[in-house]
Amino acid sequence: MTSPNSATVITSAVSATFLTLRTWLILLMATGITYWLGESGTAGKAGTMAVFSMLALAFIKGRLVIYDFMEIRHAPTMWKIFLVGWLGFVLGMIMLAYWIGLR
Repeated sequence: MTSPNSATVITSAVSATFLTLRTWLILLMATGITYWLGESGTAGKAGTMAVFSMLALAFIKGRLVIYDFMEIRHAPTMWKIFLVGWLGFVLGMIMLAYWIGLR
């Protein structure tokens, strides 16, 4: 069995750092958009579409946190299904509560 050479280790570290930075920037932008939608009054005027947009952004943010910061990307498929399914379930319940509140 051979050990990885230093170039491979450095390339892997740079790649992981880039992935973390990219994920953090996406989370930052999504948070800014969600804040803008909520605080600008757009959610009240646009109604349901703005709320569903914020929940879609919440799903994207949650998935990024699960896959990249919790490092589930390389975990067994069962964990991916369980955690992303849990996220979808919670957001679905929030959508259901919002829809019931509209009636």
